[in-house]
Amino acid sequence: MSTRKSNWGRWGESDERGALNHLTPERVINALKIPKTGKTYGLSIPIQRSGVPNMEYRGAPQRLTLTNHEDEAMARANGGAPGVGANEDQLIIPSHTSTHMDALCHVYSDNKIYNGFPAEGMTPYNGADKCSIDKVGGIAGRGVLIDVAAAKGVAMLPAGYVITAADLQLALDAQGTVLETGDLVLIRTGWLEDFLDNQSDLLPQPGIGLEAAAFLADKDVAIVGSDNSAIEPIPFDQNIYLGGHIILLVENGIHLIENLNLRELAADKCYEFFLSIGALMITGATASPVTPVAIG
Repeated sequence: MSTRKSNWGRWGESDERGALNHLTPERVINALKIPKTGKTYGLSIPIQRSGVPNMEYRGAPQRLTLTNHEDEAMARANGGAPGVGANEDQLIIPSHTSTHMDALCHVYSDNKIYNGFPAEGMTPYNGADKCSIDKVGGIAGRGVLIDVAAAKGVAMLPAGYVITAADLQLALDAQGTVLETGDLVLIRTGWLEDFLDNQSDLLPQPGIGLEAAAFLADKDVAIVGSDNSAIEPIPFDQNIYLGGHIILLVENGIHLIENLNLRELAADKCYEFFLSIGALMITGATASPVTPVAIG
């Protein structure tokens, strides 16, 4: 276990929600007072086979039309008028597709996931026995956009750029924003906008380095999200594989949200907002697609 700050045991030895425990009813009520315009922002990107940053090794998501050849006969048998029927789909998708939330069981270090639970609790058929995505529950609180690209005066940070703690503080100061315990922090690099607009290369990508991850953990934030595919940069900072995930997910129980669409929030300079997130309650899953909604 690292000598860095750790939240293991902070909310009890059986805790599986990690830093989401910061989202007390009092903090949620205070966050409800933030919106001034009532404008809503959908922060997800489409789930589709191409045109979005799907990692090849995960496989492309599939939406298949579920055809019922006896649909009209079934409709008539149940009192339906001629021409009445229904359309349905079957979805086959990786849990880590498009805009998604990582569960605390997603990454392990020293053969342990968050709170010291053994990594061996992940099995092929049942999935994770601890810290799976169905443990997160409803999430709502104060959302904070940290627009690093804007603070640096660029539309997009350079490919592979490692965001430092100083970069985060520079952006916060430029925005006049102060981080608070339990914040749902969203970091803009500008990478996703460029990818969607230009179908640019998937790799490399900018993202937060190890120092920046530790900075956010020290601030006791509840969630860290970003507009890239791994929160941290690819290639990884200091060539430490999943180093930022280890600091945030494993050591501090901070859930991650990747591939966020932050374009409109940034354009409106909406740096503080009410944010609501709902993950699919997939038993034992390591992640879930999400559609976060911000209200400015």
